[in-house]
Amino acid sequence: MFSDAFCVVTEQATNQFTNRKRAPGPLLFIGDMERKTQSIVKQVENLVEPILEEMGYELVDVEYVSSYGRWILRLFVDKEGGVTIGDCARISEELGDLIDVKEFIRHEYNLEVSSPGLDRPLKKEKDLSLALGKRVKIRMTTPLEGRRNFTGVLLRYGDGILHLEVDGREVALSWPDVAKANLLYEFKSTVGEKAS
Repeated sequence: MFSDAFCVVTEQATNQFTNRKRAPGPLLFIGDMERKTQSIVKQVENLVEPILEEMGYELVDVEYVSSYGRWILRLFVDKEGGVTIGDCARISEELGDLIDVKEFIRHEYNLEVSSPGLDRPLKKEKDLSLALGKRVKIRMTTPLEGRRNFTGVLLRYGDGILHLEVDGREVALSWPDVAKANLLYEFKSTVGEKAS
Protein backbone atom coordinates (compact mmCIF):
# COMPACT_ATOMS: atom_id res chain seq x y z
CA MET A 1 0.00 0.00 0.00
CA PHE A 2 1.53 3.30 -1.03
CA SER A 3 1.20 6.04 1.54
CA ASP A 4 -0.01 9.46 0.46
CA ALA A 5 1.13 10.94 3.77
CA PHE A 6 4.49 12.58 4.21
CA CYS A 7 6.32 13.10 7.46
CA VAL A 8 9.90 13.64 8.49
CA VAL A 9 11.48 13.39 11.90
CA THR A 10 15.04 14.67 12.14
CA GLU A 11 17.40 14.16 15.02
CA GLN A 12 20.98 15.29 15.30
CA ALA A 13 23.24 12.41 16.15
CA THR A 14 26.00 13.70 18.34
CA ASN A 15 27.48 10.29 18.62
CA GLN A 16 29.18 9.95 21.99
CA PHE A 17 30.88 6.84 20.66
CA THR A 18 32.31 8.50 17.56
CA ASN A 19 32.81 12.18 18.41
CA ARG A 20 36.33 11.56 19.63
CA LYS A 21 39.14 13.64 18.13
CA ARG A 22 40.87 11.71 15.38
CA ALA A 23 43.83 12.34 13.19
CA PRO A 24 42.60 13.28 9.72
CA GLY A 25 42.28 10.29 7.42
CA PRO A 26 43.48 10.09 3.83
CA LEU A 27 41.81 12.27 1.23
CA LEU A 28 38.92 10.47 -0.43
CA PHE A 29 38.31 10.84 -4.13
CA ILE A 30 34.79 10.88 -5.59
CA GLY A 31 34.79 7.15 -6.38
CA ASP A 32 36.11 6.32 -2.90
CA MET A 33 33.47 8.55 -1.30
CA GLU A 34 30.68 6.90 -3.27
CA ARG A 35 31.89 3.43 -2.29
CA LYS A 36 32.09 4.51 1.37
CA THR A 37 28.58 5.97 1.37
CA GLN A 38 27.18 2.87 -0.37
CA SER A 39 28.91 0.70 2.23
CA ILE A 40 27.28 2.71 5.03
CA VAL A 41 23.87 2.46 3.32
CA LYS A 42 24.22 -1.32 3.01
CA GLN A 43 25.32 -1.74 6.63
CA VAL A 44 22.41 0.39 7.87
CA GLU A 45 19.94 -1.53 5.65
CA ASN A 46 21.16 -4.87 6.99
CA LEU A 47 20.90 -3.63 10.58
CA VAL A 48 17.52 -1.87 10.54
CA GLU A 49 15.42 -3.83 8.03
CA PRO A 50 14.73 -6.87 10.28
CA ILE A 51 14.06 -4.59 13.27
CA LEU A 52 11.59 -2.48 11.28
CA GLU A 53 9.83 -5.61 10.00
CA GLU A 54 9.49 -6.82 13.58
CA MET A 55 7.98 -3.43 14.49
CA GLY A 56 5.47 -3.74 11.62
CA TYR A 57 7.15 -1.38 9.14
CA GLU A 58 8.71 -1.77 5.72
CA LEU A 59 12.11 -0.25 4.94
CA VAL A 60 11.57 1.39 1.54
CA ASP A 61 14.96 3.06 1.07
CA VAL A 62 18.09 4.35 2.81
CA GLU A 63 20.05 7.41 1.69
CA TYR A 64 23.30 8.78 3.08
CA VAL A 65 24.04 12.19 1.57
CA SER A 66 25.91 15.39 2.23
CA SER A 67 23.77 18.52 1.99
CA TYR A 68 25.08 22.02 2.68
CA GLY A 69 28.09 20.60 4.50
CA ARG A 70 26.05 18.31 6.77
CA TRP A 71 25.71 14.56 6.50
CA ILE A 72 22.18 13.13 6.53
CA LEU A 73 21.15 9.50 6.99
CA ARG A 74 17.58 9.12 5.69
CA LEU A 75 15.38 6.13 6.40
CA PHE A 76 12.22 5.91 4.29
CA VAL A 77 9.63 3.66 5.92
CA ASP A 78 6.05 2.64 5.27
CA LYS A 79 3.32 0.42 6.65
CA GLU A 80 -0.19 -0.61 5.67
CA GLY A 81 -2.31 2.54 5.85
CA GLY A 82 0.74 4.83 5.83
CA VAL A 83 3.06 6.16 8.52
CA THR A 84 2.38 9.05 10.87
CA ILE A 85 4.78 11.55 12.37
CA GLY A 86 4.44 9.57 15.60
CA ASP A 87 5.63 6.45 13.78
CA CYS A 88 8.63 8.37 12.42
CA ALA A 89 9.50 9.66 15.91
CA ARG A 90 9.20 6.17 17.42
CA ILE A 91 11.47 4.66 14.75
CA SER A 92 14.02 7.46 15.21
CA GLU A 93 14.11 6.84 18.97
CA GLU A 94 14.37 3.06 18.55
CA LEU A 95 17.07 3.04 15.89
CA GLY A 96 19.14 6.20 16.46
CA ASP A 97 21.24 4.92 19.36
CA LEU A 98 21.60 1.47 17.79
CA ILE A 99 23.06 2.93 14.60
CA ASP A 100 25.45 5.07 16.70
CA VAL A 101 26.64 2.09 18.78
CA LYS A 102 27.51 0.16 15.59
CA GLU A 103 29.81 3.07 14.56
CA PHE A 104 29.01 2.80 10.83
CA ILE A 105 29.26 6.59 10.73
CA ARG A 106 32.24 8.05 12.54
CA HIS A 107 31.27 11.71 12.44
CA GLU A 108 28.31 13.94 13.23
CA TYR A 109 25.21 13.43 11.07
CA ASN A 110 21.46 13.98 11.13
CA LEU A 111 19.10 11.03 11.18
CA GLU A 112 15.86 11.60 9.26
CA VAL A 113 12.99 9.12 9.32
CA SER A 114 10.34 9.76 6.71
CA SER A 115 7.50 8.26 4.76
CA PRO A 116 8.44 7.57 1.14
CA GLY A 117 6.16 10.41 0.05
CA LEU A 118 4.06 10.70 -3.06
CA ASP A 119 6.96 9.96 -5.41
CA ARG A 120 7.79 6.66 -3.70
CA PRO A 121 10.99 5.02 -4.96
CA LEU A 122 10.55 1.67 -6.66
CA LYS A 123 13.45 -0.44 -5.40
CA LYS A 124 12.15 -4.00 -5.16
CA GLU A 125 10.16 -6.28 -7.42
CA LYS A 126 7.19 -6.12 -5.03
CA ASP A 127 7.19 -2.32 -5.47
CA LEU A 128 6.78 -2.86 -9.20
CA SER A 129 3.77 -5.13 -8.75
CA LEU A 130 2.11 -2.42 -6.61
CA ALA A 131 2.86 0.18 -9.30
CA LEU A 132 1.24 -1.71 -12.20
CA GLY A 133 -1.12 0.58 -14.11
CA LYS A 134 0.36 3.71 -12.53
CA ARG A 135 2.61 6.45 -13.91
CA VAL A 136 6.29 5.99 -13.17
CA LYS A 137 9.51 7.80 -13.95
CA ILE A 138 12.54 5.67 -14.84
CA ARG A 139 16.17 6.79 -15.23
CA MET A 140 18.46 4.30 -16.96
CA THR A 141 22.19 3.85 -16.24
CA THR A 142 22.92 3.88 -19.97
CA PRO A 143 20.87 5.49 -22.75
CA LEU A 144 18.31 3.48 -24.70
CA GLU A 145 17.36 4.86 -28.10
CA GLY A 146 19.30 8.02 -27.24
CA ARG A 147 17.56 8.74 -23.94
CA ARG A 148 17.94 7.87 -20.28
CA ASN A 149 14.67 9.18 -18.81
CA PHE A 150 11.31 7.56 -19.44
CA THR A 151 7.95 8.59 -18.00
CA GLY A 152 4.89 6.48 -18.64
CA VAL A 153 2.41 3.91 -17.34
CA LEU A 154 3.88 0.64 -16.05
CA LEU A 155 2.04 -2.00 -18.07
CA ARG A 156 3.75 -5.12 -16.76
CA TYR A 157 6.95 -6.53 -15.33
CA GLY A 158 8.44 -9.95 -15.95
CA ASP A 159 11.77 -11.69 -16.56
CA GLY A 160 13.67 -8.55 -15.51
CA ILE A 161 11.93 -6.35 -18.10
CA LEU A 162 9.71 -3.34 -17.38
CA HIS A 163 7.08 -2.62 -20.03
CA LEU A 164 5.97 1.01 -20.08
CA GLU A 165 3.59 2.90 -22.28
CA VAL A 166 5.55 6.04 -23.21
CA ASP A 167 4.17 8.62 -25.63
CA GLY A 168 1.62 6.15 -27.01
CA ARG A 169 4.04 3.28 -27.62
CA GLU A 170 5.33 0.39 -25.56
CA VAL A 171 8.95 0.52 -24.39
CA ALA A 172 10.82 -2.42 -22.80
CA LEU A 173 13.44 -1.48 -20.18
CA SER A 174 15.88 -3.83 -18.46
CA TRP A 175 15.38 -3.71 -14.66
CA PRO A 176 19.11 -4.31 -13.92
CA ASP A 177 19.92 -1.23 -16.04
CA VAL A 178 17.57 1.06 -14.09
CA ALA A 179 19.46 3.68 -12.06
CA LYS A 180 16.35 5.11 -10.39
CA ALA A 181 12.62 4.46 -10.52
CA ASN A 182 9.83 6.42 -8.85
CA LEU A 183 6.08 6.36 -8.72
CA LEU A 184 4.55 9.61 -10.03
CA TYR A 185 1.59 10.92 -8.12
CA GLU A 186 -1.08 12.47 -10.30
CA PHE A 187 -2.99 15.36 -8.80
CA LYS A 188 -6.59 15.51 -9.88
CA SER A 189 -7.47 18.89 -11.32
CA THR A 190 -10.47 20.66 -9.88
CA VAL A 191 -10.11 23.70 -12.12
CA GLY A 192 -13.40 24.49 -13.79
CA GLU A 193 -15.34 21.98 -11.68
CA LYS A 194 -18.31 23.18 -9.68
CA ALA A 195 -18.28 22.66 -5.95
CA SER A 196 -20.94 20.28 -4.75
